[in-house]
Amino acid sequence: MTSTESAPAAVGREDPNVVAGLSTLDRFLPVWIIAAMALGLGLGRAIPGLDDALSKVELGGISVPIALGLLIMMYPVLAKVRYDRLDTVTGDRRLMVSSLVLNWIVGPAVMFALAWIFLPDLPEYRTGLIIVGLARCIAMVIIWNDLACGDREAAAVLVALNSVFQVVAFGVLGWFYLQVLPGWLGLDTNDLHFSTGKIVVNVLVFLGVPLLAGYLTRLFGEKARGREWYESRFLPRIGPVALYGLLFTIVILFALQGKTITSQPADVARIALPLLAYFALMWGGAFALGRGVRLPYPRTATLAFTAAGNNFELAIAVAIGTFGVTSGQALSGVVGPLIEVPVLVGLVYVSLWLRRRFTTAPEQPSPYTGAP
Repeated sequence: MTSTESAPAAVGREDPNVVAGLSTLDRFLPVWIIAAMALGLGLGRAIPGLDDALSKVELGGISVPIALGLLIMMYPVLAKVRYDRLDTVTGDRRLMVSSLVLNWIVGPAVMFALAWIFLPDLPEYRTGLIIVGLARCIAMVIIWNDLACGDREAAAVLVALNSVFQVVAFGVLGWFYLQVLPGWLGLDTNDLHFSTGKIVVNVLVFLGVPLLAGYLTRLFGEKARGREWYESRFLPRIGPVALYGLLFTIVILFALQGKTITSQPADVARIALPLLAYFALMWGGAFALGRGVRLPYPRTATLAFTAAGNNFELAIAVAIGTFGVTSGQALSGVVGPLIEVPVLVGLVYVSLWLRRRFTTAPEQPSPYTGAP
């Protein structure tokens, strides 16, 4: 999900009002998304020729305005990652192995199973959800992690690794979960036609380009003005642009899909159900795994939120680029942020409650900091 500002300071570390730690833009993100949906639906009814107008301005089969919106919402997120801090966390084998297994084996498999269980008769929505499951969280997780008093450096490193890994692995996993695995299981996918190569190209464009731009921005920005200026002055200025890009994309998508949405609201509800189940299973399972391998609370919370969150920006971009702006796959990606934000805010409260359970017994010195 899109983080609109640099990660906030942890919420007083004991502040019970978790939502107060969010910026105004982030706090009301579900409201902005709903408003963007409503605006899109209104535009779709008021401008019947909007679909044709967008199709006239395209490059490589995707609307240029949509492409710009997608790139704009990805860039600020990737400009925030501290790419030089990878070695501060990669030495923690328990955290790294747990995160890699959860993000790149368990997460996609769980979403694949839920998509087929809940949407066996809706192949477009099902495919969209599987794509969401392949797009691992690289942005909003920083917000949830800070609010839950997680390990900020660990979260930043996992975000960086997920960003790089997605460029390499997304296309292969897409081919496996959308074509190979259904065939092995005898599932009917005759109504699904797409090019795996097109998925790879879209990932390279919509993640590779902003990833490179974000890396170069931080590299040269810090060299020119220093890290303090970059993180306290520059990042807060570009942060809101990501939200604007997301909302712009949602407006256009709902303008083009207004007829489908208004005539089949039950489909939107059916997309939401597997998403709710996914967040609960991934977060709860990751938190339990963190406890099981004896990670301290901050890294357990980080593991849980990085496993549960998804990169809806990339999922939307891939769905649009591969299946089209009016596809059911794109709609599945757009419904995601509406569900993720309130659910993960609620899980922040659960995490803070569990944090107190961590500290009921005398704490041993942390092997990572030397302090309790």
